Amino acid sequence: MITIRALVLPAALLFITPALAATAAAQSRDHLTPQEAELVKDAQVLDQRIDVFVKAAHRRLLVLTGAVATNSKQLKKDSQKWGELPTGSRAELLADIAKILDEAITNIDDVSLRDEKNPLIPKSLRKLAAEATRIFEQLKPLRDQAKSDEEIAGFAALTEHGESILEAAQKLPPPAEKKAKAKN
Repeated sequence: MITIRALVLPAALLFITPALAATAAAQSRDHLTPQEAELVKDAQVLDQRIDVFVKAAHRRLLVLTGAVATNSKQLKKDSQKWGELPTGSRAELLADIAKILDEAITNIDDVSLRDEKNPLIPKSLRKLAAEATRIFEQLKPLRDQAKSDEEIAGFAALTEHGESILEAAQKLPPPAEKKAKAKN
């Protein structure tokens, strides 16, 4: 049984990254809003819980990229269920996304340790990998503008978690529908 963390832990032990410093500095800040944390608790099935993490990360991405105005109708609709958009500095929002990805990894790993043949594991990991890819693409322009050590550490943590997710997703067998098409 291989977990996401098992794939990258040996490499992570070789050196201490700035991401660890950012994590320590941001320990006092909750990475999820109270409404988001409640939605995570309510989502007892892995793929539903990953959906909550994906949406929470996306909400921070909207704030970071300034796309809030273009999605105002959807945001009003979402605010009843999800609450107001998260606030914070760019470094805090980056750290939040990194922690959300980390928590999603932990949830997938926990299910994998209990039931490694659970069909929701590959589905959830693929969904998380797609979101990590989207986050990287949308934050690429901001990465070059990072000035503070906290922002740089936030990007480092995001990269570390994102690479772990993508590496684990690449090791998954093809989805069932692709296997069926390949046989025909």
